Amino acid sequence: MDFSIKENILVDKIIEQALLEDIGTGDITTESIIPSNLKAKGIIKTFEKGIVAGLDIACLVFRKIDSDITFQEKIKDGTKVARGKVLAEITGPAPTILKGERVALNFLQRMSGIATITSKFCQEVKDFPVRIVDTRKTTPGLRILEKYAVRMGRGYNHRFGLYDTVLIKDNHIALAGGIKSAVNSIRKQISHTVKIEVEVENLSQFQEALEMKVDILMLDNMNLDTMIEAVKMVKGKALIEASGGVTLKNVREIAQTGVDLISIGALTHSVKSLDISMEILK
Repeated sequence: MDFSIKENILVDKIIEQALLEDIGTGDITTESIIPSNLKAKGIIKTFEKGIVAGLDIACLVFRKIDSDITFQEKIKDGTKVARGKVLAEITGPAPTILKGERVALNFLQRMSGIATITSKFCQEVKDFPVRIVDTRKTTPGLRILEKYAVRMGRGYNHRFGLYDTVLIKDNHIALAGGIKSAVNSIRKQISHTVKIEVEVENLSQFQEALEMKVDILMLDNMNLDTMIEAVKMVKGKALIEASGGVTLKNVREIAQTGVDLISIGALTHSVKSLDISMEILK
């Protein structure tokens, strides 16, 4: 996927919907107080350290309201910043800046929070040849932005949806009557170019999936000893992904087992937004 989000139809629709939700038929406060021709400058800065993501989105928010607004980035997405760092300056009509402020900050704060926590996980495992990857546990409607933020934190993306990669999970296995049956059914339907991943809960399932020559094996909530044994069993025949219950406290131990991938839902489903604000100057 192209991770440039400046010219993306889906992103454009997300921004339009967010502005419609917030502004509706108009900003009754701003329009009642502020002259339409009054010029102003807005300064966006962070009040805690972290990794910034979403500046392009913030820019698009303001330009969706007024295409002539000037948005000057002081840093680039993916940059580590200290508390008090100025991220961008916006100049133009004061009503435009006020109308776009909350929506722009909402995107910027959440995306930066995701990039920041992703970076922390990546730092914990930087000494190992393992990838930190996200999941589909994203905010409905915002997946493209949240997965972009993971990339800005130096993480990697798992599948974007149900349409781009096969992942046979426990419920598929139960309904299909077993791993072998599920994999055989998949292979009759998909192209040879599509990878197959299977979620397994124990070493017996792991061995069965391995014998089916699948591409990726997901270890679901396995303990460390079982992960180590799985790595010994695979012998390079497939990639191994560890998943379930991963935290900053245990991610390094999981990386030490020798798995190839560690997927973490917490990168997107329970992230704390970064503290970012805007100060407007007349």
